[in-house]
Amino acid sequence: MKFKILIVDDHWVVREGLKLVLETNDSYEVVGEAGEGETAITLIEELQPDVILMDLYMPQMSGLETMKALKEMQNETPVIILTTYNEDDLMIQGLSLGAKGYLLKDTSRENLFRTIESALRGETLLQPEITARVFAKTSEKEVKSEQYADTPILTEKERNILQSVTQGLRSKEIALDMGISERTVKSHLTNIYNKLGVDSRSEAVVVSLERGILHL
Repeated sequence: MKFKILIVDDHWVVREGLKLVLETNDSYEVVGEAGEGETAITLIEELQPDVILMDLYMPQMSGLETMKALKEMQNETPVIILTTYNEDDLMIQGLSLGAKGYLLKDTSRENLFRTIESALRGETLLQPEITARVFAKTSEKEVKSEQYADTPILTEKERNILQSVTQGLRSKEIALDMGISERTVKSHLTNIYNKLGVDSRSEAVVVSLERGILHL
């Protein structure tokens, strides 16, 4: 069985490059491609891909607008954002919309496959260089402590787990590192989501950064 990939990017060269790399792995099949959001939504409904590789900045309908539309349609196909070095603000917005990962457009073959594999498992994988940029960007914002005075405080173990998430570790890797079961890690993540009022790892990272719960 091959997993179906849809590539959404307005640059033909980027789409072709990704296709060439993906074709080297027998587990994946590129079933379609689009240069902007409206076409992408049509293809998503028709082709029902397993993973979407999505550019953030596109004409007519951007990647963020496309993700918002998918959310309104209750379409939960995992989206991995394709980004460049000058899109930090858009990256943070994408995380809040539930992106399952970020890839720089010059990422390695290994990072590409690892991020897709993580998305297929329903997990969010943040590459260290991406995480550092998100931390740096959010730290520029002044947040008044009283603004979030009613935010439930995370336990030390929950903060450690969330910190590991920002380093791109999977639940299994976090469990091994902390000497606890994978089930316990997932239970702690559920508690974190409930306390922060979020639904995913990516949202938890964004909220924790904005509220000063985590620091680089």
